[in-house]
Amino acid sequence: MFNKEEPSTTGLILTGGGARAAYQVGVLKGIASILPRTVYNPFPVICGTSAGAINALTLAGRAGPLRLRTRKLETIWSNLTAEQVYRTDALGVVKNSLKVALSLFHSGYGVGKPVSLLDNSPLRDMLSRLIRFDHLQAAIDAGDLKAVALTAMSYESGKSIAFFQADESVQPWQRARRHGVRAELGVDHLMASAAIPSLFPAVRVDGRFYGDGALRQHKPISPALHLGANRLLIIGVSNPPMIELPEPGEVHSPSVAKIVGHMLNSAFLDSMESDLETMRTINQLVGALTDRQRREQNIGHLRAIETLAITPSADIDAIAERHIGELPRSIRAFLSVTGATGRGGGTSATSYLLFEPNFCRALIALGERDALAKRAAVQDFFRLPSAS
Repeated sequence: MFNKEEPSTTGLILTGGGARAAYQVGVLKGIASILPRTVYNPFPVICGTSAGAINALTLAGRAGPLRLRTRKLETIWSNLTAEQVYRTDALGVVKNSLKVALSLFHSGYGVGKPVSLLDNSPLRDMLSRLIRFDHLQAAIDAGDLKAVALTAMSYESGKSIAFFQADESVQPWQRARRHGVRAELGVDHLMASAAIPSLFPAVRVDGRFYGDGALRQHKPISPALHLGANRLLIIGVSNPPMIELPEPGEVHSPSVAKIVGHMLNSAFLDSMESDLETMRTINQLVGALTDRQRREQNIGHLRAIETLAITPSADIDAIAERHIGELPRSIRAFLSVTGATGRGGGTSATSYLLFEPNFCRALIALGERDALAKRAAVQDFFRLPSAS
């Protein structure tokens, strides 16, 4: 599939974004339909963060051709409901909210268990059933997979930790506020990577508490490069950039949900866009200099990294607004208090929690359309002959 003259190691990077990660499934489905049916795993390196980590390990933790793996992912997301991810019963929502309030009388921390607004224990049960963690090492030993990694944030040190399982050629790394730690990945690592702050509880791994990997992940591309990838397929979940500001309408102060939505977008979405911009600048620099000039400038270690990024062509917040009514009544009531379902403009925050079939199917369909719209770019990236 790749040029024999230049050995290539393709890395797949799946960003975080809660329920928005259903979009990644659609993109993978579209790519799988473009690639030959016999393709088993075109991604020797797979990295994920938060909900993207769930997709990454589901993909890496199964055997069979890529089309079969993406079909399994599609089945999971197409039938997913909020109650499979977090408790949606009124008692569970109220109970957790009271725990958060009571924690204020204990210096802001939980007694016994970490506090959070929502109880995501159903997610742990589901992931334990669905992901074949034992297959990860089997795939690595067989040479079908070089490395798989997920990122979490250490509440103790504030560092971004990439937990990875890989062949012996991959070594741990330390950079400014980001480390790579070899581990036998399990459900605790995955729950930690997907523990959206305040919404879901911190998770203890090896005696330390971790939260959502999107926090403090200023270099989301870095783990894939450290794991040996030299070509990257990146699937993001951010809205398309706004060309012009909308006309001002009736002015409302930002709701709590709108503020939280921007904070979540900053953690989950903005860092990848910034890191991609930096990589493109480095690629231009490397391409403009000769090998001798690079050595003289002491940047001989830099190399151009081929990338293909696929992101939504439609506004996910607008799609979420059409599906808010599918959430359980208790969750809608919980969100409405913060302005996440009304005029306060907090739909972006709601989109992270909208684990409901119709919303997820809409994102899967959007992801597939976007991948197929980039058929020529996908064929070029994977060195496939064009249809013409």
